[in-house]
Amino acid sequence: MAQITKDTIIADILQIAPGSVPMFQAMGMHCLGCARARTETLGEACAGHGVDVDEFAEKLNALVAVQ
Repeated sequence: MAQITKDTIIADILQIAPGSVPMFQAMGMHCLGCARARTETLGEACAGHGVDVDEFAEKLNALVAVQ
């Protein structure tokens, strides 16, 4: 099972956990298909949207565990 960290690229997270799209949208990140999603890390996205990266990564990893 893949472990999502603050250094994981957003596009990789969407591959690992496609069900995470609503979670990203809820934090205000709506352009998940744009070029930036292929280079931006979870840490960068969370910093830009005022979200605690450790808490968000924990939620993403919980989602991956049940998929």
